[in-house]
Amino acid sequence: DGEDTASDGVPLTSRERTVLRLLAKGASNKHVARELDISVRTVETHRRNIKRKLDIDSSAGLVRYAIEKGLVTLDSTS
Repeated sequence: DGEDTASDGVPLTSRERTVLRLLAKGASNKHVARELDISVRTVETHRRNIKRKLDIDSSAGLVRYAIEKGLVTLDSTS
């Protein structure tokens, strides 16, 4: 999972993108950890790194960013 800036301009690793998608859809850290078979602490680390890389300080800001970049849509149900 190297540093990656995809065509959408998101400077995150593929794992960070996956974590961001799940968090933006409303998943808890615990749910993300179960879904990805990682520890809650690892999810917290990913979340902290995502916020630092994107210079975002709130969960609402992460959701907004994910929607704006097309990582999730408002009608996402899965």
